[in-house]
Amino acid sequence: MTRSSKLAISRLILICSILAGSTGDMFAKDPVAVNRLPDGVLVRTGHDQIKIAVCAPTVLHVIGGVDAPKPSSAHSPWIDQSCGSSPFTLSWRHGYAVLGTEELRVTIDLDSGVLAFSDQEGDLLLEENGDWARSYTPRGDPQDHLYQVSERFSLQSNEALYGLGQHQTGALDYRGTSIVLSQLNSDVAIPFIISTRGYGLIWNTASRSLVENRFPTLLKLTASAAEGLDFYFLYGPEFDGIIHQYRNLTGHVPLFPKWAYGFFQSKDRYMTQDELEGIVSEYRREHIPLDAIVQDGRWWTKQGSEQFNSGFPSFASAVKQIHAAHTHIMISIWPDFEADTPIAQQMTERGYLLKGKSNDERSNYDATNPDARSLYWKLLPSKLFAQGVDAFWMDASEPEQQNGDGGILPDEKLYTGKGELYTNVYPFYHTYGVYRNWRDTTATKRVFILSRSSFLGQQRNAAAIWSGDVYSNFWALQRQIPAGLNFALSGMPYWTTDIGGYYAFPNGNTLDPRYEDLFVRWLEFGVFCPVFRTHGRRANGQNELWTYGPATPILVKYDRLRYRLLPYIYSLAWQVTNNDYTIMRPLVMDWRTNRRVWEIADEFMFGPALLVSPVIEAEATKRRVYLPDASAWFDFWSGQRLDGNQYIDVPAPLDKIPLFVRAGSILMLGPEIEYADQKPDNPIEIRVYRGANASFEFYEDEGDNYNYEHGAHATIPIRWDESSRMLVIGDRIGEFPGMPVKRSFRIVWVGPDHGVGSEVTSDADENVVYCGKALNIVAPRD
Repeated sequence: MTRSSKLAISRLILICSILAGSTGDMFAKDPVAVNRLPDGVLVRTGHDQIKIAVCAPTVLHVIGGVDAPKPSSAHSPWIDQSCGSSPFTLSWRHGYAVLGTEELRVTIDLDSGVLAFSDQEGDLLLEENGDWARSYTPRGDPQDHLYQVSERFSLQSNEALYGLGQHQTGALDYRGTSIVLSQLNSDVAIPFIISTRGYGLIWNTASRSLVENRFPTLLKLTASAAEGLDFYFLYGPEFDGIIHQYRNLTGHVPLFPKWAYGFFQSKDRYMTQDELEGIVSEYRREHIPLDAIVQDGRWWTKQGSEQFNSGFPSFASAVKQIHAAHTHIMISIWPDFEADTPIAQQMTERGYLLKGKSNDERSNYDATNPDARSLYWKLLPSKLFAQGVDAFWMDASEPEQQNGDGGILPDEKLYTGKGELYTNVYPFYHTYGVYRNWRDTTATKRVFILSRSSFLGQQRNAAAIWSGDVYSNFWALQRQIPAGLNFALSGMPYWTTDIGGYYAFPNGNTLDPRYEDLFVRWLEFGVFCPVFRTHGRRANGQNELWTYGPATPILVKYDRLRYRLLPYIYSLAWQVTNNDYTIMRPLVMDWRTNRRVWEIADEFMFGPALLVSPVIEAEATKRRVYLPDASAWFDFWSGQRLDGNQYIDVPAPLDKIPLFVRAGSILMLGPEIEYADQKPDNPIEIRVYRGANASFEFYEDEGDNYNYEHGAHATIPIRWDESSRMLVIGDRIGEFPGMPVKRSFRIVWVGPDHGVGSEVTSDADENVVYCGKALNIVAPRD
């Protein structure tokens, strides 16, 4: 019987079993045995044993091994919620066993043991490939019982694949590619893949892995070292649903302090505390919005020491001055130390250092060891925290090896096990140690961590990442967009770049018109990233917004736009924390079944309203934009209304990023402010983009403590009904200390040349005072 014939029969049998709901004993003559367990089924084949555990109606956990089902490793700390039991059925029909939940069906071929995953209607989602889909190749000492484990799946032609962390290929859809999952500067390994068929796979190992689809019909996943086969199958089918399941398993996302959604000023590097203070003062004198200044590395006397060099004679006093200017400070810390520092000496005495390579000048600590994590906090971050530091930039968190490699070396002996089993886990443990110790120290100051690498579950450590040390050119800018979008589809909501690129190549002078062109385009894109931050080396040593000559007014305009968007952004951040939302959204998230968007790597939604189309070519004055299917789209800059599901050529002079708003959107824009927690009396502007029903939940809290976790926050539901032309500002839900009793809202019905652009709309259509009770505002007919 051909494979296609068996597949057709499999689908028919599956549908029949669903309709019949039959159960019974397995066929005794079948070479594959399937037995019911309390939490799933055990499948015995001629070459392995597989356990399929039913964690939830949409979540299955599959483990396998040669002699018995085994997880990939003894420890998987990235899994935050263990797999519980959930109701399921088990039935048999004509050479197949069928495990069923409310949402999924798994068909088990009783000749080969091949698994096929389908939805409750019997539509195939994913199927193992061939009679030897799963393979276990012994490696190393037989006493270690380690294998190179591979799993092979058959892919369908109408399918695209995303996620897997962050990679610099420039591709959004991974079909036809091979991806190495091994931590490296600018290349982030997260073994989570998501498909337009409506499923996700967590390849549940921290080992170096390879994901291959060079042969279009075959998806092969290989862990270089594992004790057994281990993956989770998640079903949405929509991407938000899959990411919700991912975060249920690996942890939910804390809310950053409100200031962290503002602007971070950074460069490589500020040499003295006077320079730091002077930069902040200049931002305030120029009235350019700013919330954080960043001190890059080499502030220390020796790497690993908490002692500042002579350029920072009184860092604590500098922090006080910076705080007095309503600005926060983030400082760079690394996980490796020079040998003659106190932290290295104490780590050495206790056996907490990794051996690294023989010629290494510095050593990384074993972040998998809880006592080592506590010692690291005690001797470095906590001493900086005590001086008022507001955030930690945890650089080189792969960790970076002295020969340029990244990740834990395979021959390391870790507290948690063999290095080859945990190659990619370091950034998770490293950020977790700082997050957990910070939380144990205080509940009055929210954690913000910026890491260069990430892994499964790291989103629960309050850790954003940036895309690493990338070139300063348009080639690199183009690649950051799909890199960030795939990172978002890896379940990670907070991401940023070095705006302008890191390396001063080929023309990193802030007064060079060619570089100004690049920097403006990159910053226009950066405004619509979840974290908004500049950084990099510049040939003339400057990187502040006022140092870009004639481009400065454009940069300031977009910085101010970011701050006007803060009510929208902070409300979306609450959705990330409360509802597992994703802010930076590739078009496939909202138009999963539209094949036209599957490979669009240079457009994305920023929340539910804004379609962002960055300009990624030098000296461009226009770009082609695809408007997905919607009742209509509005040009943000002009108010022009356009049909969806079409390509258009959009003018894009240097001061305009193509930006569109979906009809049926409510966009909240704050007053012009210079820092996030500034509270002027100016009202909030509510722009209503008519053409479809709309809803938005406005969120507020105290901004920089964890009282929100205990209910100290407020939301205001806002709805637009297209048929009645009515905007309803609903009853406020909740309260918090310092909550404004009244709020002024300026309502704008957006149209051509009305309610457009980044400036405050001077002629609002309605001005209302809101005191917590519902208001109804009716719009005039067009």
